[in-house]
Amino acid sequence: MTQEINPTNQPDKNYLLAIDNGTQSIRALLFDLQGQLVAKSKIEIDPYFSKQPGWAEQEVDYYWQMLCKACHQLWQALVPLNIDKSQIKAASLTCQRATMVNLDKEGLPLRPAIVWLDQRQQDDLDKMSWHWRALFFLAGESQTIQHFRAQAEANWLKHQQSDVWQKTDKYMLLSGYHSYKLTGNFVDSISSQVGYLPFDFKRHRWCEPKDWRWQALPIKPHMLPKLVPCGETLGNICEAAASETGIPVGLPLISSGSDKACEVLGSGCLTPEVGSLSYGTTATYNTTNSKYVEAIKRIPAYPAALPNTFNTELIVQRGYWMVSWFKREFGLREQQLAKESGVATETLFDDLLKEVPAGSMGLMLQPYWNPGIRTPGPEAKGAMIGFGDVHTRAHIYRAIIEGLAYALREGKELSERKSGIKITKLMVSGGGSQSDQAMQITADVFGMTVCRPHTFETSGLGAAINAAVGVGLYKSYQEAVDNMTHDGDKFEPIANNQKVYDQLFRQVYQKMYAKLSPLYKVIRKITGYPK
Repeated sequence: MTQEINPTNQPDKNYLLAIDNGTQSIRALLFDLQGQLVAKSKIEIDPYFSKQPGWAEQEVDYYWQMLCKACHQLWQALVPLNIDKSQIKAASLTCQRATMVNLDKEGLPLRPAIVWLDQRQQDDLDKMSWHWRALFFLAGESQTIQHFRAQAEANWLKHQQSDVWQKTDKYMLLSGYHSYKLTGNFVDSISSQVGYLPFDFKRHRWCEPKDWRWQALPIKPHMLPKLVPCGETLGNICEAAASETGIPVGLPLISSGSDKACEVLGSGCLTPEVGSLSYGTTATYNTTNSKYVEAIKRIPAYPAALPNTFNTELIVQRGYWMVSWFKREFGLREQQLAKESGVATETLFDDLLKEVPAGSMGLMLQPYWNPGIRTPGPEAKGAMIGFGDVHTRAHIYRAIIEGLAYALREGKELSERKSGIKITKLMVSGGGSQSDQAMQITADVFGMTVCRPHTFETSGLGAAINAAVGVGLYKSYQEAVDNMTHDGDKFEPIANNQKVYDQLFRQVYQKMYAKLSPLYKVIRKITGYPK
């Protein structure tokens, strides 16, 4: 548990509670109306357990119990600050995306949640109606629809755990489950809907009855929660939740959005001229648009944590997972030193980045270690090229950070072409943004000034902004963002580094996938991996 700010409390001051259930931790956060983090508790969680290769699951009640624990630790932190719970005017919730929960008629979990990192798929599927198959064939989308259906957890459950599926009365995201536990209502935020569900991303509602997704998935309308726009009330904290969490009974729970959507809002990115880059377990580049824009065809623009708007998003799946991999495989020395000195291991990794010049002496990383349907394709693998006898683990680490920045710059340029709008400001958040060296590399690779928000807890801040608007503490999102988001440290590109990165990006990185893809296909054919 950490406490970042220790203000002198004013009895008439208002506060907002944000609960953030991420992949690695659950945090209970208290913000004031200036967007300052007043108090914080953080409970580290096990991201998942795996009964079979590629599976990622977690007990549903485990998430709830850790949420309760985070809340109780927060209340302890408020005592020395002399803050009373009555000063909290609203709560809001933001969650990891695409983690699915099955509930029975009593609202009890039927099985562990399937976590978004899960890689299982169901290839043997029931046939859709002939007219849908014919339409998809004529449109050249048969492979895309097959991929969608194979990846959908609901299809796997229906075929592999039919008894569970038959007993499933409600099927929802983790955010919907927490909303149910907190309010007693089967509700969820519109802006949390990211996953293989019959959701209309253009109209921000469940699909019309004749939509193809109802045939592609075994989900029935009654199984889904009621959707509530962000900034509106999901319900009030019920007595059972108040007893378990300590949150005041009757406190309004305001709809916000997924962790990524809230992160964009908490970074102050309201318009498509401002880019939001996130260095997290999933690395993303986002802009907020009033129009629906697909940066990659058939990859939807997700709902923003702002009513009636969209986040045009480019994703590097398992983005900072590679940093965790490096830490595990090559960072024992830093882990030991960090433990002895009481600092974060990643802080010591900054010293590795300082040892190596821009461009890592020609060592180039392509971070496509998670196959896709389009770019990268289903055959994709990660690659590192240019290795020589001068390269050390420091070069490997810098190449990882540079490779992620290249991939996100590629996403930014693609987004600009599709939207026709050039970004003029880039905000960088997520765990990786805490590294000054990673921020400098980002400025150099993108060739523009990059800025950290004033707080690391941007997803929680985005949820707090929704809460503030939802209970009328601010009249509009613009007013709330103006008052609650602030720029932090800025990093300017270094001219010589920028020149090196620009040449490597255009002459090497952007050509890597096309050159290597035929070899990936051969590897896939010989080894059967990835499936």
